[in-house]
Amino acid sequence: MTDGASPPRLPLDRIATSLRRERTRAGISLSELAKRAGIAKSTLSQLESGAGNPSVETLWALGVALDVPLSTLVDPPRPAVRLIRAGEGPSVPSEQADYRATLLSASPPGARRDVYLVQVEPGSARESDPHMPGTVEHLIVGTGRVLAGPEDEPVELAAGDYLSYPGDVPHLCRALEPGTTCVMIVQHL
Repeated sequence: MTDGASPPRLPLDRIATSLRRERTRAGISLSELAKRAGIAKSTLSQLESGAGNPSVETLWALGVALDVPLSTLVDPPRPAVRLIRAGEGPSVPSEQADYRATLLSASPPGARRDVYLVQVEPGSARESDPHMPGTVEHLIVGTGRVLAGPEDEPVELAAGDYLSYPGDVPHLCRALEPGTTCVMIVQHL
């Protein structure tokens, strides 16, 4: 956030409830989920108790391990009409880069896509591990310039450009200008 305001806090109680629900649905133990996600059991225990401050990487890893979209873990219940003002909404920072993803819309029943507002600043790239098999990411640059796509063939994009690429392979996103924003649609097949 460039205005000095604190970013919105994650809904930790919602994440805790969602993690317990999805782990129970999958029929796996706390230890097994931690192992599958590559995180410490103590970290997962903290998250399930509503403590901690998970990064986007941790939540993606848990989503992949549970075979659910990240939005299943952070999305609040939806009214029929939904308005998210700039600077609001469940926002998750990256540990790797000056990158923040704000969930704008989770998949409705019967569809498997999520919509995010991504705010990214120059510096380290946000390197993503592969998501669930069949995942496709769609990126539309709103402001600035970004280098994004599969790690082995990223593409430079400017405001108004659109890119679609496999999300089930290692991929990256790195701002090339300050104040870069994008809309990202993650399609889970």
